[in-house]
Amino acid sequence: MSIKLHVKKGDTVYVLTGKNRAATGKVLRTIPEKSRVLVEGVNLVKKHKKPQRNNPGGIITQEAPIHISNVMLVCNKCGAPARVGRRLLENGDKVRYCKRCKENIDTIVNKAKES
Repeated sequence: MSIKLHVKKGDTVYVLTGKNRAATGKVLRTIPEKSRVLVEGVNLVKKHKKPQRNNPGGIITQEAPIHISNVMLVCNKCGAPARVGRRLLENGDKVRYCKRCKENIDTIVNKAKES
């Protein structure tokens, strides 16, 4: 069974809790099985890498996943973090919408990609 997430890859999100509270970033990856997302520049951890043939190794900094409940989608139109709802269009498509300004989020994203 797949879990429905309120954010997708490429969305801008606002972090609600944790050491990176009030930070915004772009979603790099979603992990629906664990209800987690990877956000660019948020929840940075240091990882020790062993040297490989081509790679010298050392300590690298990378993003770690954070729980989906700790992020909120930033609406493209109103520019503020908002709750997300789903609605059914006349043609049968399901789209996400901002509960603050009542604007469809997915259609705004699609219009931005086309232009």
